Amino acid sequence: MPDTLQPGGAPATTRPGQERFVSDVDETGLGAVDAVADESAPASMWGEAWKQLRRRPMFWIAALLILAAVALAVAPGLFTRTDPRFCELSNSLAPASAGHPFGFDKQGCDIYARTVYGARASVSVGVLTTLLVVMVGSLIGAIAGYFGGWFDTLLSRVTDIFFAVPFMLAAIVVMSMFKSHRSVFTVVLVLGIFGWPQIARITRGAVMSVKNDEFVTASTALGAGRWATMFRHILPNASAPIIVTATVSLGSYIVTEATMSFLGIGLPATIVSWGADISAAQSSLRNAPGILFYPAGALALTVLGFIMMGDVVRDALDPKTRK
Repeated sequence: MPDTLQPGGAPATTRPGQERFVSDVDETGLGAVDAVADESAPASMWGEAWKQLRRRPMFWIAALLILAAVALAVAPGLFTRTDPRFCELSNSLAPASAGHPFGFDKQGCDIYARTVYGARASVSVGVLTTLLVVMVGSLIGAIAGYFGGWFDTLLSRVTDIFFAVPFMLAAIVVMSMFKSHRSVFTVVLVLGIFGWPQIARITRGAVMSVKNDEFVTASTALGAGRWATMFRHILPNASAPIIVTATVSLGSYIVTEATMSFLGIGLPATIVSWGADISAAQSSLRNAPGILFYPAGALALTVLGFIMMGDVVRDALDPKTRK
């Protein structure tokens, strides 16, 4: 039975049931817990973000919605073989039947085929407008934030001027001038002209927050030029808010295109789009509400997917939201 020492140094016998046993460190497993894997590289910002994203059900739901919209836009022939422009008045407002699950609209066109092919125009406008806005806005914002001085003053005032113009109103006014030359690229150009200020302002703030960090100073000390430093080091580290804003804005551009097509100043009638189908369905809303429901539902789900993706990406890239 183990002995202990009293304060005076005299040994004392431990009573039965009060023995103390100390296990060896190798038997407790604490060594494995405290061990550090030196060969493992530290996770990057995008690696940590991916760990956060794949654990969230909202990310997978948004990804499925976006993949479905992209698949419809890229390969609509995989989902239907019906020509969306083939219409017969004899089928006007006919209910669903074999091969026509959504029925027919007032002009006798297959609603399912038009819903499938309508994704191409809407998604194309959203993606191309977002790319144009990101390229223009990121460049202007990065130059203003990194170089400062009169660059920042001039570009910031130009950005404020565009901010003062209502986005939707300006797009409607300019598109009304292209009645005979309307196309996907026309809509993209008009939306891009008035959509870049938001990205520019966000990029400027992000660049100003990182341009004085140590890695920028090290890059300059090693002889890298200011333009090389901006494109190689500053913009990649300031890209998180740009990506989040662009993802959310993509859905907004799809809605804007649908709104202009609904008003008759967006895409021409020869191009199948959800906005044009929603506009054509309002005359038959009481008799056949499904004509409006299907293109409007496809539009809503697509926009919802991009907005949800922007939310989860923002939470994953923001360290303050990580638990």
